[in-house]
Amino acid sequence: MIWNEKAECMSAQEREELQLKLLQDVVKKAYENVPYYRKRLDDVGVTPEDIQTLKDIEKLPFTTKSDLRDAYPFGMFAVNTDDIVEVHTTSGTTGKPTVSGYTTKDLEIWGEVVARALSMAGATKKDIVQNCYGYGLFTGGLGVHHGGQKVGCTVIPISAGNTQRQIEIIQDFKSTILTCTPSYAMYIAEVLEREGVPKEDIKLKSGVFGAEMWTEEMRNEIEKRLNIDALNIYGLTEIIGPGVANECMEKNGLHIFDDHFYPEIVDPQTLETLPEGEKGELVLTTLTREGMPVLRFRTRDITALRKGECGCGRTHVKIDRITGRSDDMLKIRGVIVFPSQIERALLKIPGMEPNYQIIASRPEHLDELEVQVEASPALFSDEVKHVEQIKQSIEKQIHDEIGLRVNVTLVEPNSIPRSEGKAVRVIDKRGFSEE
Repeated sequence: MIWNEKAECMSAQEREELQLKLLQDVVKKAYENVPYYRKRLDDVGVTPEDIQTLKDIEKLPFTTKSDLRDAYPFGMFAVNTDDIVEVHTTSGTTGKPTVSGYTTKDLEIWGEVVARALSMAGATKKDIVQNCYGYGLFTGGLGVHHGGQKVGCTVIPISAGNTQRQIEIIQDFKSTILTCTPSYAMYIAEVLEREGVPKEDIKLKSGVFGAEMWTEEMRNEIEKRLNIDALNIYGLTEIIGPGVANECMEKNGLHIFDDHFYPEIVDPQTLETLPEGEKGELVLTTLTREGMPVLRFRTRDITALRKGECGCGRTHVKIDRITGRSDDMLKIRGVIVFPSQIERALLKIPGMEPNYQIIASRPEHLDELEVQVEASPALFSDEVKHVEQIKQSIEKQIHDEIGLRVNVTLVEPNSIPRSEGKAVRVIDKRGFSEE
């Protein structure tokens, strides 16, 4: 299913011509209507007229999350607050939240890009979307809701939590598409299995999962246990919310809807633009947002760009699966470690569940990494010798993956807290944050 063939399958030349026009328009809009951007562009001696090619985007300054926090609540809006019809924010767990404001036109754009994403998962008017993303100031719930309604699906706004009720709704309403975090999808699968729900009672055919990093191994587990196609959706509040990019059924990278969001990859240290295929930090510019244009936002997400037509027929540039964040990676004894690497290692071991927590500590001036892993009920009741062999096997698998020796602790089944939102994978007890 292609929702908007004209936009999603245009030629490279058409796309670049459109992107340049939209880039020129958004820079002019930001310069004339957002005092923050006027000052930043004046400081570097750049005017909207200096944007003559797409490469000229590199003349523009970057925008960071700190910049958006400093503008709290409405300092980044390019329109009068009378024209803002919806607002969302980030969680604000590390300070003031960032605020995202939407005009009526912005909500239409948001619905459009999420409709494209859901269509990649096979959504049509005949489908029932069980939307388990949180509603409220978090963008997930309402973002998917806007897109589902645009497609014409029946959207069940169940939000996150109350898993027993989720199971009943899946059975009774015959939901066909599940939207939530991948870790919550795994938990739903666990509960379905534990309660012995018959396979014929489940009509799910696909899932659109995001809001946290996950691995190919996690996808395989979800698909096997829920008997669905599991697709990766990407988005962030600062840009629009979910719907910036999504996987198609080729499952080989996420299509960025680059007629609305212009992507770049930069070296997170030097901030130099990197060529296609080289891994670095994703930077995004909104091309069409009216209420809150954002120029060169540093997402901190690590990925690479891939150009060329996909097997599905779409011609959007793709990004690789996000492998980590430049600001939440762990540096252990000089080695960079991402939670996704630990997850990948665990899921290479037959029968191992992806329920784990990573604990970094510095007991005696040397970094230590402990990985707590839930054992299956059968394993946990097994003889000590066998349990020790499994523990050593996990430690070796993780060492092979990250090049570091870690301490693995097998914990009781269901002892690691389940999350109905984003899973908490890392606990850093070292008392400092990584640079």
